[in-house]
Amino acid sequence: MKDKRILIFNVNWLGDVVFSTAVIRNIRRNYPGSYLACIVPSRCYPILKDNPHLDEVIIFDEKDRHRGILGKLKFVRFLRSRQFDTVFLLHRSFSRALLCRLADIPERIGYSTKKRGFLLTKKIRPPDIHSLHRIDYYLNVIEKAGVKVEDRYPEFFVGGEDLKFIGGFLKEKGVKEADFLVALNPGGNWPPKRWVKPHWAKVADRLIAEFGAKVIITGSSQDMSLAESIRHLMLEKPIIACGALNLKQLGALCKRLDLFITADTGPLHIANAAGTKNIIAIFGPTSAEITGPYPLKNVVILQKDVGCKIPCYVADCHDNRCMKAVTPGDVIEKVKCLRK
Repeated sequence: MKDKRILIFNVNWLGDVVFSTAVIRNIRRNYPGSYLACIVPSRCYPILKDNPHLDEVIIFDEKDRHRGILGKLKFVRFLRSRQFDTVFLLHRSFSRALLCRLADIPERIGYSTKKRGFLLTKKIRPPDIHSLHRIDYYLNVIEKAGVKVEDRYPEFFVGGEDLKFIGGFLKEKGVKEADFLVALNPGGNWPPKRWVKPHWAKVADRLIAEFGAKVIITGSSQDMSLAESIRHLMLEKPIIACGALNLKQLGALCKRLDLFITADTGPLHIANAAGTKNIIAIFGPTSAEITGPYPLKNVVILQKDVGCKIPCYVADCHDNRCMKAVTPGDVIEKVKCLRK
């Protein structure tokens, strides 16, 4: 195909940006000689950093450096100066389509949603957002535009410096190559998706006492109080890495892990894309068929039917019975199966 300057306007969420790497790879395969750039918010930049299929990662922070009309006009001028021929809009918003129209990008392809169809040159009829896995939902945009899709898996690239950092980090914490290394990821951006703290503490204690595991609690610096709360409920001593690792270093850690236990959150998809040996994913209000890890070859999903509609988006749910229904015993039974 003819070489072009192609732009992908990506979504805002860590896990979904991981899913979008399948779009990036398939576009690159179809346009091997073209210039390919992708727009993400700064918090998602590490997901795409060092991706060999991209020539450029562009930051768009609508609530920070690009907030307000002046900030967005500055971004429009920047996009116009880049002289892109085509943009694939994975994000469904009206404002992003408008930015690309104002930037005079001739070919604008995306889902015809939120009354933005007049801003697009190729309007893709959106499927029911709950009928497809997110990977397929994003791939559908390019497939309907005539781009051949040959595979459907996410990628996460880790550099040598990140692997070296993790090697030093684990050595400092007394972790040996032969140790059964397990990471627990108790955080998440949405409280109803979080497993309860006493359950995490019981699982961590049993992993250490029964399996001789080295247990690391991962998360951002904002998860430090959560990790400390879990530690205070424990009899054993875990390694707390909250705030100690960036996303690339987390990916490097995931390559070393024997097991990663987490709820439905961005690090779950980083771990899966990075090739973690085994993953146990605890699901409650969300649907594994829609936002779960993909593929599932190394992943065990734990989810109980408690009579609620799934997916459920009641953000202020105080019952959290769907998450509480998965017990520490359920997790340990899966660990036993994996250790056989």
